Amino acid sequence: MSGKGPEVSQKEVALRPTLAAWLAEYDAIEREYLSALEATGITFAPRNEGADRVRALRKRLRERGVRFMNGGASVSIGFLSSACAACVGDCGSRTFYINLRCTRDCYFCFNPNQADFEEHCRHDTPWRQDLEAFVRETAVTHVGLTGGEPLLAPDEALAFFRRAHELAPDAHLRLYTSGIGLDEAFCAVAAGAGLREVRFSVKLDEGEAAVKQALAAIDLARRYVPDVMVEMPVVPGTLERMKRLLVQLDERGVRGINLLEFCYPFRNWDEFARRGLTIANPPFDVLYNYGYAGGLPVAGSEEACLTLVEYALDEGLHLGVHYCSLNNKNRDQILQANRAVTLDPTLYELGEDCFYHTAKVFDGDVERAISALRAQNRPFTLEEDNTCLTFHPQATPIVSATGALVAHSWNVVEHQKSTLVVRELKLALGENDER
Repeated sequence: MSGKGPEVSQKEVALRPTLAAWLAEYDAIEREYLSALEATGITFAPRNEGADRVRALRKRLRERGVRFMNGGASVSIGFLSSACAACVGDCGSRTFYINLRCTRDCYFCFNPNQADFEEHCRHDTPWRQDLEAFVRETAVTHVGLTGGEPLLAPDEALAFFRRAHELAPDAHLRLYTSGIGLDEAFCAVAAGAGLREVRFSVKLDEGEAAVKQALAAIDLARRYVPDVMVEMPVVPGTLERMKRLLVQLDERGVRGINLLEFCYPFRNWDEFARRGLTIANPPFDVLYNYGYAGGLPVAGSEEACLTLVEYALDEGLHLGVHYCSLNNKNRDQILQANRAVTLDPTLYELGEDCFYHTAKVFDGDVERAISALRAQNRPFTLEEDNTCLTFHPQATPIVSATGALVAHSWNVVEHQKSTLVVRELKLALGENDER
């Protein structure tokens, strides 16, 4: 979102009319974006609700040496699946599905957002051709099988792992499942076919009997598969039960848990509303039409996830705990777009958040910035109307020392009419505030 920062007065900004106009434009874009979403019937949390607590959590976790990746969108301790490390930017990693059939009807499931959902519930995908094409065109590192529920078609699931192992014997193979229908025969054959990792979903909202069933499936898988994990969204209001689940998993020797930011998939809002849930406000650090089907982040989920990471540290748990935010899911789309072309490295920096960053000054700050940059032999570019100067973010301290107001710019490379263009998505005063 755009913003002027608490240390900058409106009067200072008003003295720079071009800068003021751009900040106002981004504020208007944000208001229009949020209004359009509200018109669909959803409810946003109060602006920046919980933001101070989240910042404090992140600060404490950083001070304790917790692993931060992808511009802070991924936060983890202990074991981290190599598939998670490869999730953003690794072209050798891909997840497939046989079909999207499932015995459950989770109100938060985003599979119905996928193209041809109904078709892929009725019929299997041509996974053999897709897998073979992937291996033929790529140096494969990781292959996953998800759904729906893959174990509703156990023979096809085993055929998938056999074929994947045959085509890419060194690839890391993993399975996503609720554990329904898992038995020793499947585990033994799948392990022999190279299955390295299983990620179980645990459905707290289905009651303790469902949790007990999932834990039994986890115990079974651990006898055959090296890396057994849990991957599940963290619903606000379930923090205490999630803490107990972490202890239960740790006692079983589970390798790790992926805590997913809970999201609204643009469907079943009544189910979210009756649970008292709201949407994070603002929903994204950088507004964009992200392609990931997950939807919008639910307010309070990030705070709960980070609290669980801290809890695992406090309790000395041995299992790895990884918070995977919605921003983390969106990072791959941005990276794929931005690595299509290398922007001028004297002006742009590809950040850990996968956006291209640059710095700008406007209006009366332009001349003083030019003098300061020239004195340090730093490159810059000047707009034709001489009201905007662009330079590398690393030179921000040099320019700020002159009293200039430096704006930070987030950018993505897009295809528009068969041409690659650089699109600015966000402008804010101050340096890039890494999460």
